[in-house]
Amino acid sequence: MSDADPSSDVATGDYRTDDPDGPEGRPTHHAFWADAVADEIEARDPEEPVVIKGGVSPSGVAHLGNFNEIMRGYFVAEVLRERGYDVRQVFTSDDKDPLRKLPRKLADPDGNIVGLGDVDAGALGRNLGKPYTSIPDPFGEADSYAAHFANLLKADADRLGVPVEMLSNTDLYADGTFDPVVERVLSDVENAREVLSKYQNKVDEEYVPFNPVCEECGKVTETVTDIDLDSKTVDYVCTDLTVGDQTIDGCGHEGTATFREGKLPWRFEWPGQWQVLGVDFEPFGKDHAEGSWPSGEDIARNVLEIEPPVPMTYEWFTLNGEALSSSAGNIVTVPEILELLEPEVLRYFFSLDPRKARNLDLSRLDQLVDDFDRFERAYFGEVEDETLTAVAERAYPFVVDEVREDRVRLPYTFAAVLGMTDDRDLRVQMAYNEGHFTDETPEWAIEEALERVEKARAWAEQMDNAYNYRLQVEMPETDFGDDVAAALEDLATFVEDGHDGEEIQGEIYETAKRHDIDVSDLFGAGYRLFFDQTQGPRLGEFLGDLDQQFVVKRLRREE
Repeated sequence: MSDADPSSDVATGDYRTDDPDGPEGRPTHHAFWADAVADEIEARDPEEPVVIKGGVSPSGVAHLGNFNEIMRGYFVAEVLRERGYDVRQVFTSDDKDPLRKLPRKLADPDGNIVGLGDVDAGALGRNLGKPYTSIPDPFGEADSYAAHFANLLKADADRLGVPVEMLSNTDLYADGTFDPVVERVLSDVENAREVLSKYQNKVDEEYVPFNPVCEECGKVTETVTDIDLDSKTVDYVCTDLTVGDQTIDGCGHEGTATFREGKLPWRFEWPGQWQVLGVDFEPFGKDHAEGSWPSGEDIARNVLEIEPPVPMTYEWFTLNGEALSSSAGNIVTVPEILELLEPEVLRYFFSLDPRKARNLDLSRLDQLVDDFDRFERAYFGEVEDETLTAVAERAYPFVVDEVREDRVRLPYTFAAVLGMTDDRDLRVQMAYNEGHFTDETPEWAIEEALERVEKARAWAEQMDNAYNYRLQVEMPETDFGDDVAAALEDLATFVEDGHDGEEIQGEIYETAKRHDIDVSDLFGAGYRLFFDQTQGPRLGEFLGDLDQQFVVKRLRREE
């Protein structure tokens, strides 16, 4: 399917190939979307290394949404590597673009989101209109604003085990990599104008698709007055740059810039990257499907005379039901989400069908973790769902660092319950009580399982949900009436008889009724004994998870 576009089978997620027999006898229908994309790449008989690309403009916080292209590309890269191909996954930073407006927020070197009040916002404001690589790092550590952003993305890729190579557009211009593209575009400006005019207004007979960087003020300008192909230079005037309803003033300088001292506009730069990097596949968000991709495809074929890469349009995901937005503050970074989830759960999220819109609701991360756990069990044949099992059998090995059948996954909400205490031995005992650990569970599996407890604890604290309580290991000071004390004694006997959490929950109501006390008073006494609070989680179920001897002694107020 050499003429693939975002409406093709692969791009829309209908996972089949045109060849009824499939390439090299592979099936025409795939359970995992990355296999279908790999089929289409393979059908083009690509040279090695196969190049998979993503890209981003370093305009603000490097957040989870920026990771879409990296992760979509990762799964396709892994499938191709499995098939024996040498694969190069690259991620370009469009860092020769000008800073057009101040971001509302930034991320510090550790990925923590901060406001402009935490940095020298004035320094950013003084650099509007300049390339990101010409702007100092607001945190004073990296070589530039752009390098800071790229470092964050590379660190995030490392956290998730994705071997991606970060590339700077500024470097690609400076070392001459882009020279052939710039020369090609500027050698036939009339054709470039004609092609671009189908997709962009204000392409008149004076338009030149090249943006020099002014040697006087360092800003990117759009006014080219002459082209000298022999000397590979352009003459320019540093004019104002319009950004929405605002204007970034040019300095009026008239000068000359080489082809390496400027940049192509985005609609030419993107297909230019395909040419100079030899890109075979690039995923992109649906916002590009109706604008940038059609123009990029047209420019590639009819200006640069190259074949565009295999595309794939993915749906954006929302965060807490709203669009990801740096300006609105509705973002989450990879380090932030990894405080709440294991890396394999996040990789699983990105392995899901890219054609379907999804919502990442931080308040219901337990559902995402439950889905991952079921996906994992399906791989090991423990789930009666043929469709899920087929997907898991194919995709699961790409999601985890290592396939190990004897892993233990504590249910996320149960892990949050364990997080109510810092006592490791008590956590282990509670997991034994619930049957998650047995005498045969290896120590490494116990330690790995307990790692989820800290993440679930962080989730409970961040969301301030029903699990955000702390179990009091020492006996709190209490003063109960005789009727409540007698009810607690009866409840202790019931627990001692070996009943489970649901039965204990029901017995609390029955015990209150028998002792003619308000059920809220009995629950309140329990919460005071175990949490030194007036409220808490479902008490009976929680007591059923705890060590029985500990519960009985506490209900009887024994140290």
